[in-house]
Amino acid sequence: MPKIFEVPLYPYKRSADQHVGQPARHPVVVVGAGPIGLAAAIDLALEDVPVVVLDDNDKVSWGSRAVCYAKRPLEILDRLGCAAPLVDGGVVWNTGKVFFRDRQVYQFNLLAEDGHKRPAFVNLQQYTFEKVLLDRLRALESEGRPVELRGGNKVVSIERRDDAVTVGVDTPDGRYTLEADWLIACDGASSPIRTMMGLDFVGRVFEDNFLIADVVMQASFPTERWFWFDPPFNRDQSALLHKQPDSVWRIDLQLGHGIDKAEEQKPENVIPRLKAMLGDDVEFDLEWISIYTFQCRRMERFRHGRVIFAGDAAHQVSPFGARGANGGLQDADNLCWKLKLVIDGCAPASLLDSYDAERVPAADENILNSTRATDFITPKSHISRVFRDAVLDLSELVPFARPLVNSGRLSVPAIYDGSPLNGHDDAAMPRATRPGAPAVDAPLGDGEWLLDRLGDRFQLLAINAGLPERVLVGDMIVEAVEVDANEKVRARYLGDASSAVYLMRPDQHVAARWQAFDAEAVSMAVRQATGRVPGGSSSCHD
Repeated sequence: MPKIFEVPLYPYKRSADQHVGQPARHPVVVVGAGPIGLAAAIDLALEDVPVVVLDDNDKVSWGSRAVCYAKRPLEILDRLGCAAPLVDGGVVWNTGKVFFRDRQVYQFNLLAEDGHKRPAFVNLQQYTFEKVLLDRLRALESEGRPVELRGGNKVVSIERRDDAVTVGVDTPDGRYTLEADWLIACDGASSPIRTMMGLDFVGRVFEDNFLIADVVMQASFPTERWFWFDPPFNRDQSALLHKQPDSVWRIDLQLGHGIDKAEEQKPENVIPRLKAMLGDDVEFDLEWISIYTFQCRRMERFRHGRVIFAGDAAHQVSPFGARGANGGLQDADNLCWKLKLVIDGCAPASLLDSYDAERVPAADENILNSTRATDFITPKSHISRVFRDAVLDLSELVPFARPLVNSGRLSVPAIYDGSPLNGHDDAAMPRATRPGAPAVDAPLGDGEWLLDRLGDRFQLLAINAGLPERVLVGDMIVEAVEVDANEKVRARYLGDASSAVYLMRPDQHVAARWQAFDAEAVSMAVRQATGRVPGGSSSCHD
């Protein structure tokens, strides 16, 4: 039976656009059917924004690739209606352990507090992740949502105009042309669209080489993230072990500089390395082997007129910390509601500039953390190595040294401090839910969760505060959501305040907050969060 990444899941077939004389026009074209492109297409389709997805492939990604999906992206996927199969089919974990040479120096818990619907992390092969998203997209398509996925459609040219993007597409039946009001480039780290536009990354390129081996084996290791510095089986290097579904284990082994990549990927050279780590008596089968180096770089800007870049096409990080796919999913989450408002005439096109204002700093944060992790894992000088080893020794004995250990600061939600969309704040309320921050989940009783009541539209979240059922700002309706102030809700949303009103964005980030409802203040905050000057119109038709 062939593996899922060997089976065509969206094979090429002729589209109606190939039968017309003039280029067909579409509101949104997404290029790339990886996790970020599929998530963006699902998000737009849920809002009834017509979207066409183009990809020159017809299968999910080969090999497991990205495997760690963090809590915040899982919450985003809950909003998109596809988190449950990912969590149910994945390996849930919260605990990580750090080893130095032949001993464990400490462990950590990524979700030390309870009262959250989703776990800190779920491990799942990228091909399974993509299959779940594909299934969701197909379900929306069968419901009549305006989404279409075209496999075997390779974008070979783009021409930008002030009012549209013209896209040249190669297919097995020849070339055709279409037009897009907006194009979202999710075409990966080597992004042909970025190349066509003469754009590049800025940042650092690292020279160390790492071996990825996915092995199928029956093992008694616990469901935890294990990271070794200078282990006996890979002296002077590092190693990482993760569990995946279906008895697949991800192993990363640092190999250093100046290696012969073709030789190192041969099974006869990989197997002895794995046996040194796992033991000669452990039986395993190799499922996937890859050698990688990495970059911590990004584009200077992600929006270029009507072409907008997301995911690896916009930024790249080292794999330490699981920030690549998790950051890309937050890109799509940030972009799609803004694009919806612009297309519907509810916001000016300049609102899309806030995508850069919010996601470029988020990428910088990921790059900074990934770069620091890489420098700690692969010290570049003798004194750096001495410092690192001293920190590791101390971390076994004294807690203060543990925050200095960096085996990859794991992905955390982006907080848009300083965003031009942020409105009023109240210092009496918890810092964790300030304007720019994503909503923090909390149980509401009877199996209900706060985040399940938020998203896809502007809302007013009321805690111990009276609100009208809905507030009209121009002709935009902002609905009210009232929740009881139980212990978790009070701790996460009230702080020292006795009541609170939060203006929530469609992506579940906080736009503004007050201790009591004020219609004029809410109206001003909605205008600001939709990119309009205070006092300007909030009509969806002007």
